[in-house]
Amino acid sequence: MDLGTAIKKVREAKGMSQKEVALACKIDNSNYSKIEGGKTDPAFSSVVKIANALGVSLYDLFKADEVFADVNSFDKSLMEKMALVEHLDKKEKTAFYAVLDAFLGKKKMKDALSNVLTNV
Repeated sequence: MDLGTAIKKVREAKGMSQKEVALACKIDNSNYSKIEGGKTDPAFSSVVKIANALGVSLYDLFKADEVFADVNSFDKSLMEKMALVEHLDKKEKTAFYAVLDAFLGKKKMKDALSNVLTNV
């Protein structure tokens, strides 16, 4: 996979538009479009800016076909959100996991009660 295609694949996986990435990188929209289209080879500094705007490492950008191979958009969104959880401080993480545990516990209880009622 060429660099432009890899960048496009990551951008689409992140749910971003070309304009959003170009603005974040301070690259002209038409130049960014040419990079994704493989019509121009970007400077290394531009590739670094693009990777940063997409929130991925250079390694992930160059391995996009492997990294994003079998992940659907819902899974990607969930993975991105969970990655953001890792940036919370300890107190915020504890609160987040407590809320998550409460929702999961509620779901398990509903399922258990539903099974009991269907077996009666």
